[in-house]
Amino acid sequence: MDDLKAKYLGQIAEAADESALEAIRLAAVGKKGEVALKMRELGKMTPEERQVAGPALNALKDEINSALAAKKAALEDAALDARLRTEWLDVTLPSRPQRQGSLHPISQVQEEITAIFAELGFSVAEGPRIDTDWYNFDALNIPGHHPARAEMDTFYMHRAEGDDRPPHVLRTHTSPVQIRAMEKMGAPLRIICPGGVYRADYDQTHTPMFHQVEGLALDKDISMANLKWVLEEFVKSFFEVDDVELRFRASHFPFTEPSAEVDIRCSWQDGTLKIGEGDDWMEILGSGMVHPKVIAAGGIDPEVYQGFAFGIGIDRLAMLKYGIPDLRAFFDSDLRWLRHYGFRSLDVPALHGGLSR
Repeated sequence: MDDLKAKYLGQIAEAADESALEAIRLAAVGKKGEVALKMRELGKMTPEERQVAGPALNALKDEINSALAAKKAALEDAALDARLRTEWLDVTLPSRPQRQGSLHPISQVQEEITAIFAELGFSVAEGPRIDTDWYNFDALNIPGHHPARAEMDTFYMHRAEGDDRPPHVLRTHTSPVQIRAMEKMGAPLRIICPGGVYRADYDQTHTPMFHQVEGLALDKDISMANLKWVLEEFVKSFFEVDDVELRFRASHFPFTEPSAEVDIRCSWQDGTLKIGEGDDWMEILGSGMVHPKVIAAGGIDPEVYQGFAFGIGIDRLAMLKYGIPDLRAFFDSDLRWLRHYGFRSLDVPALHGGLSR
């Protein structure tokens, strides 16, 4: 441990910029860094050895993190000094009122989700918001008689009489992006698909437009155990808690088999939600193993590859984490509401620097 300490403290001291500092952080205290690998060895030790090695490893990790934070601050100060030396300002000019925008909670939560899944090896995929009903329904094993395809639930685009082109819809989920990503990139594959979706519904917890993020992982040996681990890591990071308990309930979705809805243990005290403790359960997402027909629709052999998928409402996560009571306020364009719930526009979420600073 002394060798590791000397090695990384020396590298931190010599780091010339923030990109080099980030590389050092990943090598030292990242999920696959040397300190993390050392911590995994604790399980092979005797209880007496763990009592000595455990505190020492935690102290080493804290010291490296402190050195990283101090060096980052020093680099930022140096960059600011260099900028100030090169810039020129006419102090005789009249002052202007300060104008600082706010980042919408939806944008903030989407950035937080992206940062978490990026650490888990997922890339971001995007697709059109207006898509054919084949991508939106047929490729996802949703049959023609399914209620979701009815005009009372789905926004269909107008077609002139005699137009024989495939019907187009405002996408009802971001799952069509998964099909397009499979067609384009093949397997193995690990992506998330955030974006706006549309359904004909409107009340305190539903709006005609809302936001989803869906995840897809395909490989030759992926199982429900991998899905459970990914979701646990995501929930712990997003809600910034040390431990969570998830409950998987059997359900049915046309595009996954088996399918499960996921609940999280929580408590409500004086109107405050606490994640990871208490006797209540709250549903947060749907998930399951990708149906072989969906994999085949993406141009991949389901006899070779399998995988999991999940879907989460971004708006719902924002309401839960930041105590926003009414979904409709997200779309009211009320500057007073945005100043209260908004975030600093230049504060980029990161796992090592904090998600919701």
